Amino acid sequence: MKSPYVSDLRPNQLITATLLVQLKDIRQKKSGEPYLSLLLGDRTGELDAKMWDNVAEVLDTFERDDFVRVKGLLQIHQNRQQLTVHKLAKVHEGEVEFADYFPSSERSAGEMFAELKLIVAGIANPFLRQLLDSFMTDEPVMRLYKIAPAAKTVHHAFLGGLIEHVLSMCALAKMTAAHYKHVDLDLVLTGAILHDVGKIAELTYERSFGYSAEGQMLGHIVIGLRMLNDKLARIPEFPPRLRILVEHLIVSHHGEVEYGSPKIPLFPEALLLHHLDNLDSKMECMRAMVAKDRNVEGCWTAYNSALDRAVLKKTKFLDGEAAAAVVQPPPVQAVQAISLPPAPVSQPPRERPVSVFAEKLKDAWRR
Repeated sequence: MKSPYVSDLRPNQLITATLLVQLKDIRQKKSGEPYLSLLLGDRTGELDAKMWDNVAEVLDTFERDDFVRVKGLLQIHQNRQQLTVHKLAKVHEGEVEFADYFPSSERSAGEMFAELKLIVAGIANPFLRQLLDSFMTDEPVMRLYKIAPAAKTVHHAFLGGLIEHVLSMCALAKMTAAHYKHVDLDLVLTGAILHDVGKIAELTYERSFGYSAEGQMLGHIVIGLRMLNDKLARIPEFPPRLRILVEHLIVSHHGEVEYGSPKIPLFPEALLLHHLDNLDSKMECMRAMVAKDRNVEGCWTAYNSALDRAVLKKTKFLDGEAAAAVVQPPPVQAVQAISLPPAPVSQPPRERPVSVFAEKLKDAWRR
């Protein structure tokens, strides 16, 4: 087993660890000499790293997505852990266990896929169930569906994240459809299972997560719609109007044109699907922000552009309140009585002396 993990590292220590290069940036010092700015990580977290010296010796020996053995000093810089790398060497991928370096769902892929098959088996509409079965029995598609992340960074950004996100949406769909009696649960479940299916080809996830050329140029909505149409072409009896509804579920699930949807949701199931997708992704995003935040001090995470906010670390905040509550105030000391002098007795105002000139003015006024 890999040791140490990023989550095990503590500041002010000399460390030696094998990590995955998630980002590699060559920059210049004020002197004009190069230095390396790196983002290193494993399945437990990420670590900012800088290599200031002897850069020319290692600059061309490794690239992004390579494994490297680093030795250096871990310190706190601007409220975050930062590793100053003293030595660095590339590690052959045959020497590492991939599962140690890539974040993944806490649930097994087999367990989640079995749960998804039960949901599909419970679909009452025979055409929708046949459509979903055509995906479920497509081994190459399902192999990727079970391991793909749901996003590069924003939410469920881990192996197995896509299917975990889908199962969460299916659970939410069952709860909300029970409340809104006019909603067709079969349609919502079909939308939940297929809305992000295009992400299996949009994203790359063999090493660090990124976008494929197809993903960059088309996006998962277009890719998903193409996959859907390929399956529907093999079900000629599929009702044409039901087909339009399923297509609309996919193209409208982002909710707004500015968020990438060619169309906004135009019937209840499509609107519900969008809000369930938005809810589940935002809740997971908040959870992950708190869990992965690299700020050392304080009760707030770093700013997140996807949510347009920082997030309160609630447990840390409440722990601080509890710690403050047990601090006893200092005992109040008795204050000795102090005798004050009696207040002075007020005296009547003294008359000012009247000058000769003033008397003459008064006489002139009287006349």
